[in-house]
Amino acid sequence: MIGERLLRARKAAGLSLRALAEQVGVSQTAINKYEKGELTPSSGQLLKLAKALGVRTEYFLRPTTLQLEGVEYRKRSSTPQKFLDQIAADVTDQAERWIELLGLYPQPPIPKFTLPDGLPQEVAGDAQIEAVAELIRDKWALGSNPIPDLIDTLESRGVMVLVTAIEDCAKFDGLAASADGMPVIVVAKEWPGDRQRFTLAHELGHLVLHGRLAAGLDEEKACNHFAGAFLLPRQEVIKQIGQHRNALEARELYMLKQEFGISMLGALFRIKQAGIISETMSKNWFMEFSKRGWRKTEPGDPYRPEDTYLFEGLVYRALAEGYIGDSKAAELLKISLMRFKSDRQLESAHAATDQ
Repeated sequence: MIGERLLRARKAAGLSLRALAEQVGVSQTAINKYEKGELTPSSGQLLKLAKALGVRTEYFLRPTTLQLEGVEYRKRSSTPQKFLDQIAADVTDQAERWIELLGLYPQPPIPKFTLPDGLPQEVAGDAQIEAVAELIRDKWALGSNPIPDLIDTLESRGVMVLVTAIEDCAKFDGLAASADGMPVIVVAKEWPGDRQRFTLAHELGHLVLHGRLAAGLDEEKACNHFAGAFLLPRQEVIKQIGQHRNALEARELYMLKQEFGISMLGALFRIKQAGIISETMSKNWFMEFSKRGWRKTEPGDPYRPEDTYLFEGLVYRALAEGYIGDSKAAELLKISLMRFKSDRQLESAHAATDQ
């Protein structure tokens, strides 16, 4: 049990055997034996391991109860395996704490994810993808207005959204999986908000469209189309831009980005998909994006990143209801008991040292 958790925590921290051994003051061989279960670290060594890996000592003693299922990475071909291992370890730890927290409630505090009624048995093309995106918005009572907090929207309907803090987020385009039957979507904390939101909507597209697409349709392309239509509905594109245009201003794309939380490039795709501009005009704009370097970094202020607050809120709710005590709450939040008590009393974050 300790060995498997140690291995996961080391990968989540992105440390090699040698690097961890140096921080703890033991040999690389000893760390290797700890992970294989051939040697048990002393209590003093456990404390040093916990400090080096940024976890509480209770983490090593908790039974391993969860395996992510159906893991699908959205990654670049050049993404190293070590990087993927780091993400998987962090995500598994977060998902495990989520499932443990939900199990502490006598009744589920959030609904089980279900697809709405009325979805077509087969989706045969772009028009039906648009219709499915509209149907999801309608069934979820979202209307056609901008969705201010997409993470909250998905979480409130039973999707586990995890935000991972990774150093080189450019190599990672998202992850989807299942944990104890609950759909999981992972985005990076460092991404701009429009990229987070497109990934979230894209993965929602997989949940909705998988097994429904007609033969010959590419699921990735279909989910990209769904994501754009879900974030920026066709009727809103026409309302904002007009039925037909012979020219566009870059500022118009920027304004759509800031209002609907979709990238300028994504907004341009939606204008093209709505038939507002010609094929030639769209090609010219795509070339302009490449020439100006906007495909990598768009101009103007970035769209604000989103974060998840549901997990922390449910921890404090469980505490208030008497389902857990201070120590378990701190363990679930992955912070020290001293830091937890300070946070609970709304004291300054600098008033307690996380140990």
